[in-house]
Amino acid sequence: MPSHPDHTTVIVGAGPAGLTAALALARFRHPVTVVDSPHAPRNSVAASVHGHLGMDGVTPAEFRARAWRELSRYATVARLEAEADSVVPSPGEGFRVAMGNGETIGARTVLLATGIVDVHPTDVDGFAECWGRSVIHCPSCLGEENAGGRWATVADNAQLAGLSPVAFRAWSEDTIAICEESMPGLESARATARSNGGDVVTGTVRRLHHHQGVLRAVELTDGRVLERETLVWTPRQRQQPVVRRAAEELKLTVDDAGFIGVDAFQCTSVPGLYAAGDLASRWNQSVTGSTAAGAVAADAIHASALLGAVRP
Repeated sequence: MPSHPDHTTVIVGAGPAGLTAALALARFRHPVTVVDSPHAPRNSVAASVHGHLGMDGVTPAEFRARAWRELSRYATVARLEAEADSVVPSPGEGFRVAMGNGETIGARTVLLATGIVDVHPTDVDGFAECWGRSVIHCPSCLGEENAGGRWATVADNAQLAGLSPVAFRAWSEDTIAICEESMPGLESARATARSNGGDVVTGTVRRLHHHQGVLRAVELTDGRVLERETLVWTPRQRQQPVVRRAAEELKLTVDDAGFIGVDAFQCTSVPGLYAAGDLASRWNQSVTGSTAAGAVAADAIHASALLGAVRP
């Protein structure tokens, strides 16, 4: 049964979550507009996508190209290449999504699927060149491509630091954690790491020695140089401006790190406004996780459309 024709959805973001939701809704013949930012996607620096069945090893650009080719077969899906600026309630309509160019779109439901912004440390020489290659934030995504060498992880949590030799053992038999001297639980973390064949080194990373993005060593501010081929580092993350603005203006539930709170159906604390993908998940940031969340959101949006179409 097709969705009610008056129930339109705007999807803000054309990453794995947004594109999957668009396809699922298209299969329901649900009217969808996908707002696709002109800026390069977050994973554009990665050589390939991994861990997603049927797409393992394709480039991020090819992943998106395939998705758009599939979506182009559905008449109910529209693509709008623009930068979304705001999402505000619209009485009797649901929401209005405004673009940076002044254009606005009305929608009964909105799915935020913009992904997240990685805030790279500006005081670490070589970080940008190695990011997405030998400096990784997701071992399940790029661990296999970096397997066999010496690893290090930058950690600010004692439990994670202590267990890192175990957590990364599938890819490396030589893993250390780099932590600040002031980290609570430092000695306990060091003892745990050493008991598992690793170690905890205190210090602050200053420079990454590399050749065309391939890491060779990590240099600390005191001059020590640690020979390492892979560095696991999850930098600070922030929301895209449109999501941050929506969270503030609509009083969305967020956690301490600013990630959007959602229920089991990917609905935010505002009815009709959904969020899926990395912007709602601090610890499950992967293509597969995002596509799963997008599919869940699409099912919930379709169910909402059907319920809204029922007349007493």
